[in-house]
Amino acid sequence: MSKTKKDKKDDNLEVVEQALTRSERFIEENQKMITIVVIVILVIVGSWLGFKRFIISPREKEAQSQMFAAEQYFEKDSFNLALNGDGNYLGFLDIMQEYKMTKSANLAQYYSGISYLRLGQFKEALTYLRKFRGKDELVGSIALGAQGDANLQLGNQDEAISAYLKAARKSDNSFTTPIYLFKAAGLIEDSGDFTKAIDLYKEIKEKYPNSNEGRMMDKYIARAENKRKKQ
Repeated sequence: MSKTKKDKKDDNLEVVEQALTRSERFIEENQKMITIVVIVILVIVGSWLGFKRFIISPREKEAQSQMFAAEQYFEKDSFNLALNGDGNYLGFLDIMQEYKMTKSANLAQYYSGISYLRLGQFKEALTYLRKFRGKDELVGSIALGAQGDANLQLGNQDEAISAYLKAARKSDNSFTTPIYLFKAAGLIEDSGDFTKAIDLYKEIKEKYPNSNEGRMMDKYIARAENKRKKQ
């Protein structure tokens, strides 16, 4: 080994040793503080795990039991009963309040939003749909699409288009994606942006040809192209 390489290696070792020495000194000087921090972290983690196991989990089961009846009313289009309960079982609104921090309470936000949408109470629908946090991409997509429907009914066309496009991109599937792309394209065409509308219509035709929307895209493309020529 050349002298230069040996000197360089020795310098590197010295740097490492100095770093280790500084680390050791820091630990020695702050041992009490480090110990306290570690204990606090362990207590926080342990408390959270205990909270989830002994409080959240039992409440989750109870909430699911209560919500079963509300879901049944929802399926039967009895939206007022689904929202407010029947006197024996809680409705979605009460479940959100009684079982906060549970998955059921979050899902109740979704059901409440859809229920208000079906009842024609569009502002209330938006309030709950915006609070819903859906990890399931399909349900999340439907929730965004419902926000688009509510905004459209309230006359908020730009917000409706944005929600429909987000819904379409949230979950790429042949069921919801072409529906929301089609809704967005129709509104965009109405706004006079025929080129963007045509692009969306073509996307539906090319990517989702077997969907109900995909099978009828030729006439919408032709219509938008004719409008663009007349601009």
